[in-house]
Amino acid sequence: MTELRPDCARCVGLCCVALPLTRGADFPVDKPGGVPCGNLLADDRCGIHDRLAETGWRGCVAYDCFGAGQRVTQQTFAGRTWRDDPDPGLPGRMFAALPVVHQLHEMSYLLAQAISYDAAPDLTRRCRQLAAEVDALAGGAAQDLLALDVTAVRARVAPALRDVSAVVRGAGRSPRHTRGRGSARTDRRIRPGADLVGARLAGADLHGVDLRGALLIAADLRDADLTGADLLGADLRDADLRGARVSGALFVTPPQLAAARTDERTTCPPGVNDLHEG
Repeated sequence: MTELRPDCARCVGLCCVALPLTRGADFPVDKPGGVPCGNLLADDRCGIHDRLAETGWRGCVAYDCFGAGQRVTQQTFAGRTWRDDPDPGLPGRMFAALPVVHQLHEMSYLLAQAISYDAAPDLTRRCRQLAAEVDALAGGAAQDLLALDVTAVRARVAPALRDVSAVVRGAGRSPRHTRGRGSARTDRRIRPGADLVGARLAGADLHGVDLRGALLIAADLRDADLTGADLLGADLRDADLRGARVSGALFVTPPQLAAARTDERTTCPPGVNDLHEG
């Protein structure tokens, strides 16, 4: 089975070189793509990995390649490295392949979640077929990856995820007891793509709502119930999820929770409950 979690020991620091950085809240410096980060050591480890957040590298804390780094290193380029390979074109090809495989692996991650929801037999079969196709693309040769139209692949995957979400959320829409400050499900602001930057939603009942692509930056979601809520692509940077029920939310990824504020009371989906900052 394809690894969808990063294994930096089997990568060659690709994200630390290939990706451009912009000085701001997430990074303390500007860095063009293809230039090694100043914190990258000769053995491809990060020299400040244990203090990234407090030194201004919050973007690194929230970044997750979904296993693309080791796949590009070990499979696409058979263990070669950008550092000293005799082929002068290798670094550029490696750096260009990383974001392609990253996007494909993220789709694989979301499809794996969709399959686990077991929404309906036909939808599950559809997602399994898509997952196999996406994985095959991610395992392609470098030249095929660089020529791939990722937008077209995403356009095929997105409807399946949307259909799964509709079925799962529809099945869970039973009357619920309102807790905390009350239900926010009838709030007209609560919708896909909503601008909820800084919104006060502490204790809100958000069970089964559709927040795909919503801007929840710095939103107060303390003790909110997000069970069954669709959070695909929602921006949770600095969102306060302390005490929130996120374990049953749909399409949550490690980078989303790593960018938010969580604590030991936050119930996180399996596999990401070790990402809280405290």
